[in-house]
Amino acid sequence: MDLTLRNARIAGREQDGNLDVGIENGRIAVIGADLPVEGFSRDLQGRLLAPGFVETHIHLDKSRILDRCRADSGDLSEAIAEVARAKQGFSPEDVHARGAATLERAILNGTTHMRTHLEVDPGIGLRGFEGIFPLVREYAWAIDLEICIFPQEGLLNNPGTDELMMQALGSGGRVVGAAPYTDSDPHGQIDRVFEMARHFDIDIDMHLDFGADASALDLDYVCEVTEKFRYGGRVAIGHVTKLSAADPARVALAAKRMADSGVALTVLPSTDLYLMGRGTDHSAMRGVTQAHKLLHAGVNCSLSTNNVLNPFTPFGDVSLIRMANLYANIAHVGARADVCECFEMISSRSARLLRLADYGVHEGAAADLVVLDASDRASAIAELAIPLMGFKRGRQTFERQPPTLLRP
Repeated sequence: MDLTLRNARIAGREQDGNLDVGIENGRIAVIGADLPVEGFSRDLQGRLLAPGFVETHIHLDKSRILDRCRADSGDLSEAIAEVARAKQGFSPEDVHARGAATLERAILNGTTHMRTHLEVDPGIGLRGFEGIFPLVREYAWAIDLEICIFPQEGLLNNPGTDELMMQALGSGGRVVGAAPYTDSDPHGQIDRVFEMARHFDIDIDMHLDFGADASALDLDYVCEVTEKFRYGGRVAIGHVTKLSAADPARVALAAKRMADSGVALTVLPSTDLYLMGRGTDHSAMRGVTQAHKLLHAGVNCSLSTNNVLNPFTPFGDVSLIRMANLYANIAHVGARADVCECFEMISSRSARLLRLADYGVHEGAAADLVVLDASDRASAIAELAIPLMGFKRGRQTFERQPPTLLRP
């Protein structure tokens, strides 16, 4: 073995006690108790060994721009306007530096796979893409980075955006996104995005139904088009805060439609909580859709970061453990099985959304791993467990020491 991780408590197999994990040629070769001593080894002392976390929805290109934006009202319209203004000053070098800083924080917090949403339009052109795309190669030693191209400021109502999206998708974009609520023709944008996806044979990941009025949901149309083109399992929708304001019958109907059509959901707790409910002076809505309940109805769901240190979310450390803990608090998650699902929504369920073929802690899987200062998934979420080590294809990528009390 190139490396053996000893006395690991494997996520999802906690009941099996401590096990050894042997890694060879970047993959998990064997799992068992008391494996023979050969090669280099690390004793995890009963700590949790999990597959590396999967960030399904983040915006590297516009992270860390608080210092160049106003934040007077803090609402969505101001955020869109301020970021649109700030984008005029973006250069590929600037985007690259900020994106790299955010990416490194994600790596240090145990993330080994990421889908970043990247906007193109006539205002910024391809400068954001030119800044982020080199990160795919530069950080391949620690993280698999996938770029989703989308039109933040509209598509059909923003001439020139279509051509830029097609150019970016032909130059390394691997997923196509959408933001229909910013377009003059939301369903028209959805149709066009499906055309792009079918042209390049790529997946779709949309910003959708961001608001507080659940009387009309674009997710119904997305499910309809997904079924029409047999694109089930290749379509994800993010935010869907409107569903948090829907009555139980409407939620159940939406959940069945999504499960039947194969449309996945990403909930973005920090941004959704920060931006929703600003029109009231008391009892403000949380705006965070209860993903764990949709799981019970067969919908695949993930939890993700979205924005970091910009007007859409002026906070963040790119910690998916923290995001899962925040969600569990907001959504009143109490059942132990659902707390464990919060862990899965930043790991295995996110991997399923990204269609990662060799993900997990099992023999034959890529050795993309994180070691947490916890003994099981539920306590990792409940206690905000610290990531202590990370591995990408069997090579260690970071390490931090667990805190130690200095007793007198």
